[in-house]
Amino acid sequence: MINSDLQALITTLEMAALTTIILLMIGTPLAWYLAKMTSRFKVIIEAVVALPLVLPPTVLGFYLLIAFSPEHLPGQLWQQATGQQLAFSFSAIVIGSVLYSLPFVVQPLQKAFEQLGDSLLEAGSLLGAGPIDRFFSIVLPLTKASFITAASLGFAHTVGEFGIILMIGGNIPGETRVLSIALFDHVEAFDYARAHLLSISLLIGSMILLAAIYWLNLPKKKRRQRLSVNTKQKQTNSYE
Repeated sequence: MINSDLQALITTLEMAALTTIILLMIGTPLAWYLAKMTSRFKVIIEAVVALPLVLPPTVLGFYLLIAFSPEHLPGQLWQQATGQQLAFSFSAIVIGSVLYSLPFVVQPLQKAFEQLGDSLLEAGSLLGAGPIDRFFSIVLPLTKASFITAASLGFAHTVGEFGIILMIGGNIPGETRVLSIALFDHVEAFDYARAHLLSISLLIGSMILLAAIYWLNLPKKKRRQRLSVNTKQKQTNSYE
């Protein structure tokens, strides 16, 4: 049982890491497009992106399961290209995780890009910097904290997924069995000791990650003040 939980942990981390990378690759240009978009259709696109925030995961999982089946075009194309069925595979849970965690990456980046404004980018353009150069030399350094927040939220949300993973991935050890499903299995088997162990591990990990995100989002001055206060307190305690 310990080995199966360890395998579930490895599968979860692999899924979350790959999902986060894909989310950053997709979410960054999408967030930039939404931040600069002035069309009246912007609210529709934003609503579609944010839909997983309010949509039950089993609903999305149900329609993805249908789409991933060999009887429908996405599943057919995947099977023709890879020779393997898409539904109930590791690839399926990664695709589902990308769709379900998309707003957790897009929204922080979109807000950061909107707050950035256009003046610095226009100045960079006047100095001869191209779009890619302006992104890496101006946008990325100024929005670094937002990228870390987006990546952390996407990763954490992926680790905690259950409904959509169960719908499109099932419970295949070493393939689609992740920590949330392993926890559910322990509860069903009345193995509350293992369930407590997994639950407290996920709880502590989530708390640490959220605390790190909030710390990064503090203004630099407040962070320095807190560090100086903590340092003074330690010095005072050492003298005492």
